[in-house]
Amino acid sequence: MKVPLTIADFLERASIFGDLTAVVDEPDTPGSLGHVSFASLVRRSRGMAVALSEMGLAAGDRVAIVSPNAARFLVAFFGTSAFGRVLVPINFRLGPDEVSYIVEHSGASVLLIDPELEESLAGVSVAKRFVLDGERDAHLFAESDAMPEPFTGDEDSTATINYTSGTTARPKGVELTHRNLWLNTVTFGLHVGISDRDVLLHTLPMFHCNGWGMAYVATGMGVRQIVLRKIDGEEILRRVETEGVTLMCGAPTVVTAVVNAAEARKAAGREIPGGVRVVVAGAPPPSELIQRFEALLGWEFIQIYGLTETAPLGTVNRAPASWDNLEPVERAERLSRAGVPALGVRVRLADDGEICMRSNHVFTGYWNQPVETDAAIRDGWFHTGDGGAFDGEHLAIRDRKKDVIISGGENVSSIEVEDCLYRHPDVTDVAVIGVPHEKWGETVKALVVLRAGATCSEQDVMDFTRERMAHFKCPTSLEFRDALPRTATGKLQKFRLREPYWTGRDRLVN
Repeated sequence: MKVPLTIADFLERASIFGDLTAVVDEPDTPGSLGHVSFASLVRRSRGMAVALSEMGLAAGDRVAIVSPNAARFLVAFFGTSAFGRVLVPINFRLGPDEVSYIVEHSGASVLLIDPELEESLAGVSVAKRFVLDGERDAHLFAESDAMPEPFTGDEDSTATINYTSGTTARPKGVELTHRNLWLNTVTFGLHVGISDRDVLLHTLPMFHCNGWGMAYVATGMGVRQIVLRKIDGEEILRRVETEGVTLMCGAPTVVTAVVNAAEARKAAGREIPGGVRVVVAGAPPPSELIQRFEALLGWEFIQIYGLTETAPLGTVNRAPASWDNLEPVERAERLSRAGVPALGVRVRLADDGEICMRSNHVFTGYWNQPVETDAAIRDGWFHTGDGGAFDGEHLAIRDRKKDVIISGGENVSSIEVEDCLYRHPDVTDVAVIGVPHEKWGETVKALVVLRAGATCSEQDVMDFTRERMAHFKCPTSLEFRDALPRTATGKLQKFRLREPYWTGRDRLVN
């Protein structure tokens, strides 16, 4: 017997949890749904599907949403894909031109907009738009006992189109099928040990690769989900205390925010809550941050590596029992690696060190971009664009191929230099880039954000690296910055940082 694997499976199973709380929406925000039971979540999802049918949307039609985390976003995951439509989650930090491009490129006929974005996105052209304020979208998110038309497609039908972050060019629409999402979700849940005893805090933006699939597995496994619209370290600690949070996901910037808030609590003699598993991805975290995190909070640090194109799970690094007695420094260094392939994932390195993956949850292709699809998927392998190396069984991320600095013929990993700089006690954020150099082609430059009140000089920080690394890897110049540009998922936008230094040059290498 072969039964199609679809998003509807997770919604159908949610119904067994009845009146238990499924979602706690962010309070005091326009359109907040408050506490939503599993039964209500199912009825609202069905109601959305019925409303879309009444509008004339057929299976395969696209519905775009631009919103921070919200209970309505969670409903949209199921109200669209579980009944055959395609959800297009859009980064809510994008400007109107970028949102317009994605809406037009995806062919979305419906656009759902958070009230805070109504004015800025007023010029986006779309057939139907709804503001998620609880009034103008009331019919779309109303509970319904009517049974929508069932999804009749197969598991290889597209469920979502997730646009890449666009850190280097126009974003590409990553087509993820029901099979991709189902297998990613179940595999992810298995590796982090999710159960109905968990409480998930949505610190990861739901738009980002569908919240890594956590929205699906949490719903299907009866997990109470807590919505958080804005990242704030102290607020995260408060939610852990008041809601009994046991699990969250996010970029290293989330970990930094929590560590800083915990340090402030400790200094004030306040209690730091425990018992949380934190899954981290988006950028290789510095080992110094991991060490501080484990020592201060006692929470479990789990790292994964993947991309939107892999739905996203590729590798997992969850400390085995054999690491329990390691010294904190060595344990943190091991946890800073990307880990071992997740169940069902194959990983290999190309001749130039590029990481290649294949699995049942690697995407089917880029929406309406066959040339880009063929360039990314070759000979049955997805080429990630990341460089890596194996340390035993564990994969370590060396750099994006485009971020490797080639100075005097030597390859320098910007990540390795950044990790060293993070160990400086006054450094709170850092980006390392290559800049033009007449003799060496390009050379290493560090852009550093210092902790408040720090008094060290640029030379002090540069000398710090020269005491710890081969000199050809060390920055030859350094600038202090107030902040560094990052995407909503915590990735450094290095193309923006490099641009001023390469302006007027035909090539971005020297």
